[in-house]
Amino acid sequence: MPPTPCSICQRERAMLRRPKTLQRLCRSCFYAVFETEVHQTIQRHGLFKRGDRVAIGASGGKDSTVLAYVLKLLNERYDYGLELFLLSVDEGITGYRDDSLETVKRNRDQYALPLKIISYEELYGWTMDRIVEAVGRKNNCTFCGVFRRQALDRGALLLGVDHIVTGHNADDVAETVLMNILRGDIARLQRCTEIMTAGDAEGAVRRSKPFKYAYEKEIVMYAYFKKLDYFSTECIYSPNAYRGYARAFLKDLEASRPSAILDIIHAGEALLIRADVKMPTQGQCERCGYVASNRLCKACVLLEGLNRGLPKLGISGRASVPDGPAVSAKQP
Repeated sequence: MPPTPCSICQRERAMLRRPKTLQRLCRSCFYAVFETEVHQTIQRHGLFKRGDRVAIGASGGKDSTVLAYVLKLLNERYDYGLELFLLSVDEGITGYRDDSLETVKRNRDQYALPLKIISYEELYGWTMDRIVEAVGRKNNCTFCGVFRRQALDRGALLLGVDHIVTGHNADDVAETVLMNILRGDIARLQRCTEIMTAGDAEGAVRRSKPFKYAYEKEIVMYAYFKKLDYFSTECIYSPNAYRGYARAFLKDLEASRPSAILDIIHAGEALLIRADVKMPTQGQCERCGYVASNRLCKACVLLEGLNRGLPKLGISGRASVPDGPAVSAKQP
């Protein structure tokens, strides 16, 4: 049989089948389509303005590595006028994060971007290895998610940036929609599909997800064909994460209906919050000054439990802890 031609250019041989549309494309057309769609997402949602200092949340994984490469490429191609930085969080996971940070350091040199690394230990006095020893492997992702979000904001303040971009892709967003449905978390259900958060609360920096509509499989294919340098090992503490169940369900849906990922995202975008659902009011944590919807931010509640030898204190959803010696995240 003759080789299948690219469905776009009709000249080159098709080298891949695009997961999102099932088109058969040559490498050049795939690169062009992928990059153009990310650019259109950035333009359509007005993610940046000229002169923005933008920190790329860099873990060394495929998503953040491709994001750093593509954003640098688009910044130069379309003259966005952005000043780009790499910002990494060292959670303190031996044999995982220490190795992935070596990849980030290589990306720093490959893309000629400044790099800032901030650690849980310097911010909170704890590493994830020690947290897992204290809480076990069932709820450790709760601590990591809360601490990482705050660590990125604090790192961004140290860099003096206006904006943080993360490598969250379409699969991630669809998984979060499913998780919030399964939890019955109405307040977060609509918020989780937002491509950008304003960052107008004290201590919070504007954030966006340029890969919101990019499929994970296409990001992997882009990294593979471009021969990008990324770290592919999964976090050693993530196999028991609740997100894993949503991910497995989503993969089954995608196998039978490739549009399922975008369908779920669009359904989440279209949801309207009922008027009688009380949305949390953003304020400031009384201890560390970070953005909070209660008297104390979630990070300080979790830290209180860890330092008192009651690691499950903040997992149950309690908004506050008994008064005692102030134990909070260190100010940047």
